[in-house]
Amino acid sequence: MSSRAGRHPLDSPLLHAVRSAALVASALVGAGCVSMAPRYQHPAMPVPGEYPSDAPRMGGARLSATIDWRSVLVDVDLQRIVERALRSSRDLRMAVLRVQEARALRGIQRAEQFPNIAASVTVNRARTPGELNLARRSLVTDSYQVGLGVATWELDFWGRIRNLDVAAIESYLATQAARRAFTVSLVAQVADAWLQQCELERRLELARSTLRTRQESYRIFTRRFEEGASTRLELTQVETLLTQAEMLVAQLEQARAANSHALRLLIGDDMDVPSRPDVFQDDTEPVRPLQAGLPSELLVQRPDIIAAEHELRAAHANVGAARAAFFPSVTLTGSFGTASAELNGLFEAGTRAWAFTPVITLPIFTGGRLRSSLELAQVRRHLAIASYELTIQAAFRDVADALSAHRWLDEQVRIQRKALRALTERAYLAQLRYDSGAASYLEVLDAQRDLLNAEQALVQVQRALLSSRVALFAALGGGALGAGE
Repeated sequence: MSSRAGRHPLDSPLLHAVRSAALVASALVGAGCVSMAPRYQHPAMPVPGEYPSDAPRMGGARLSATIDWRSVLVDVDLQRIVERALRSSRDLRMAVLRVQEARALRGIQRAEQFPNIAASVTVNRARTPGELNLARRSLVTDSYQVGLGVATWELDFWGRIRNLDVAAIESYLATQAARRAFTVSLVAQVADAWLQQCELERRLELARSTLRTRQESYRIFTRRFEEGASTRLELTQVETLLTQAEMLVAQLEQARAANSHALRLLIGDDMDVPSRPDVFQDDTEPVRPLQAGLPSELLVQRPDIIAAEHELRAAHANVGAARAAFFPSVTLTGSFGTASAELNGLFEAGTRAWAFTPVITLPIFTGGRLRSSLELAQVRRHLAIASYELTIQAAFRDVADALSAHRWLDEQVRIQRKALRALTERAYLAQLRYDSGAASYLEVLDAQRDLLNAEQALVQVQRALLSSRVALFAALGGGALGAGE
């Protein structure tokens, strides 16, 4: 018996090669793919370890991920408005949808690691003209095939697909952190707009009170002028005060309406915001002070810094994918099923059909595309490092500015209250001097004008002080934002 006659039907050279390729692929996959990404090292913080001396630490609670924003924004009306904004804001809804988009993109990229297996049913009917076959007559042939196939599955020996998946994961996490950063920003913007609305309502209340007083003074001086008890100059001076108060009321009405429109846009619906001119009374504190802690704490609290670090990790992974593109790629294509010329014989013995096609591709000439892709990935990694460091520096400045603003605005409030007491006394004494004939009405005019300006300025400084607390709340990362945030 010859050796050919005694050979097993599965011992063909082709099947030996198939088995060998499968064993090699299994060994490489089992050993795990090699990553070409550069080793990630956390960049050093490009800021000092302490905040500047002109930005001292404030008293109050230390903001952390366990402290709810309601512990900082304690006014009940303000909490209700912020909660409505978190439910209704279209901008926040778009940020949430971007997170879902990034998650779906990551799912698409992850699927590249697995073989794409599909079932197929093929029916082929063909006619061959007689001129094209040996029988010299037209032939009609049928073929039927049912099988499972693997379509171009790349074995990730060099980590290209895995690094792309890591980049997709980090991009998703960055988008999620960016959503949280926007949420913190939305809470701060709503709180600040509400404080501005309260400021304008309080200033408008003071201006209207002054307007009523000056309208009465103008009525009295008009009667006195008609009776010859006062001069035309005094009447025009009183009229000047009246028109100034009327102009101030009109300006404040316009500013309040514009701020109300902006606040409703932030909230996301036509919510009725109650009037709260009492917010700036001495016994109220709608926003509590916070402790700043250390700059290093910003790394785990500021969502924009967290997002920037995820982008940096994604850039590292993209460098690994670009490096892996220089190495050979191995892809597998195969199918297994049955084939027959008759439909009723499709599953009979001897109809098994299969195909196995491993392909090894080695890039030789790409016109510089691969090298340029690697250079692009490396440049983007350096850009991500610079962006990360810049984000930390901006966060450091935000906290330092908020601390410094709170310190000096608190001092300004104290000075402005002292000035208001002095100007109130001055206006009272100027009126007494005019009533006794010891001074002209011009002195009363100047005193009342300065008093109104001081009242307006005190409310403005009080609002700025509370806004600095809101700014510090946002600069420190926003704390806990509620379920799902």
